[in-house]
Amino acid sequence: MLTNIMYVTVYVTDQDRALEFYTEGLGLEKRIDFAGPDGRFLTVGVPDSAVQIILWPHAAGAGMGQDGAPGPLLLESDDLRKDFEAMRRRGVTFAQDEPEDYPFGVRIEAVDPDGNRVSLRQQRKP
Repeated sequence: MLTNIMYVTVYVTDQDRALEFYTEGLGLEKRIDFAGPDGRFLTVGVPDSAVQIILWPHAAGAGMGQDGAPGPLLLESDDLRKDFEAMRRRGVTFAQDEPEDYPFGVRIEAVDPDGNRVSLRQQRKP
């Protein structure tokens, strides 16, 4: 039986630049960083979450997000408007000017240096 999501991969063209965006911009923490036989294995994650995001070098896969489509990565916030302001002050680029209200809650799309969309969500409270 499956028990957990271990990793999600985001393809990037420059791992150091991506690491800076995901840690300093979005506020995630660096987890694993070592040189392996297939290249540098670099992960980040939300503090206190077991799931890790692999920042994998692959130029052809980067920036594949489409306008209006959710990114390959969805992160949840308990106060998205507050987090949005903090991220904007840290230089994060967004696809919209402000978070938008939807029937499920609030959403906005951040854009990483390779053009990958990072969907940020806050669920509507019951």
